[in-house]
Amino acid sequence: MKPILILPLAAAVSALPGLALAQDAEYATLADTTFIFNTLLFLIGGFLVFWMAAGFAMLEAGLVRSKNVTTQLTKNMGLFAIAAVMYWLVGYNIMYPGDGNWIIEGIFGTFATKDIKSEVDAGGYSNASDFFFQLMFCATTASIVSGALAERIKLWPFLIFVVVLTGFIYPMEASWQWGGGFLSAMGFSDFAGSTLVHAAGGFAALAGAIVLGPRLGKYAKDGRVVPMPGSNLALATLGTFILWMGWFGFNGASQLAMGTIEDVDAVAQIFANTNMAAAAGAVAALILTQVLYKKVDLTMVLNGALAGLVSITAGPLDPTLFGALWIGAVGGVIVVLTVPMLDKFKIDDVVGAIPVHLIAGFWGTLVVPVYTEGTSFVTQITGFAAVGIFVFVVSLVVWMIIKAVSGIRVSEEAEITGLDMSELGMEAYPEFAKG
Repeated sequence: MKPILILPLAAAVSALPGLALAQDAEYATLADTTFIFNTLLFLIGGFLVFWMAAGFAMLEAGLVRSKNVTTQLTKNMGLFAIAAVMYWLVGYNIMYPGDGNWIIEGIFGTFATKDIKSEVDAGGYSNASDFFFQLMFCATTASIVSGALAERIKLWPFLIFVVVLTGFIYPMEASWQWGGGFLSAMGFSDFAGSTLVHAAGGFAALAGAIVLGPRLGKYAKDGRVVPMPGSNLALATLGTFILWMGWFGFNGASQLAMGTIEDVDAVAQIFANTNMAAAAGAVAALILTQVLYKKVDLTMVLNGALAGLVSITAGPLDPTLFGALWIGAVGGVIVVLTVPMLDKFKIDDVVGAIPVHLIAGFWGTLVVPVYTEGTSFVTQITGFAAVGIFVFVVSLVVWMIIKAVSGIRVSEEAEITGLDMSELGMEAYPEFAKG
């Protein structure tokens, strides 16, 4: 070989280790970037969903009478704090048992405690960020129950139920899908929780409302429904807007990845569809209440927006904007039509949580196959029924046990006086007359 060729060849060979190191560095940088953005998605989505706790608190404080506002706020603070402890203690472990760690394969996860510290998860995100994000969904489920049972339930029995709901009931049924359980294996699809979170909360609330019974004077002997207006519609409206905003984290971060252009584009599409469904639900409720009652009902408009949000949550990525519009609009119609139906059965739901979260949750779950390939209506209905039966039956049993042991309802005198004074000895609006 000529000397003139040896020098360039030697230079090229000597450069190979440097190229390999550069490629390794580039790969490491890409992995680091993916980890950072995925983790940020979980954290940002998580604190947006956390803000929904404030939304539920404001919505419920506005829709109950002034004599019960402090109790409702206390319940919302208590349930979130309890959910945070119980989800760490057992819930997260049951919900995500991992391969080979099921007590009953695909049905009942492990009690083994997970370490969420610093190790990089194989999925490319911080384990702590995943725990933080998933916790918020658990707390949301309990918030749904709070509003439906307002104005007549004792504080501590309610909080005891929250312990069971957030530590065991919600994590178990959610593990069937998101933890790789039998619903996931059968092809059920619930992107962000129309069934697993919202309908589950609705079923738990329905069981509680049946055991608890209606508020005093809600249903007259002649069959009339006696209106019991809330104390502050400004607060209720603020709460709805906070929930609407938090839902962007609820649905958007459920993409579970933001390390590629495709993932970020998907998050943007989810945001747009989520917003459209909420708007359509509000418009549908606004128009329908005008047609039915000759006047617009603000509380129905608020719940129409929330029902639109619940409706799109099972499949917020795949629909077009028009698809999100009609899905959300049907959710708004569902609320207006089903709230009076509950009253016919004398099921007293103070804030409309059961129509919004359970009935609209079913609709949102059912409609997924219209836009999402690989799903079927039969599978969606089967999955919804499995979650619904489990949550309703177990919740009913828990409510009945609590009722038998300690009672769950305040006395008639306490209910008339208001739970703020009877349960807590303090009022939200001490300078005003009781509502």
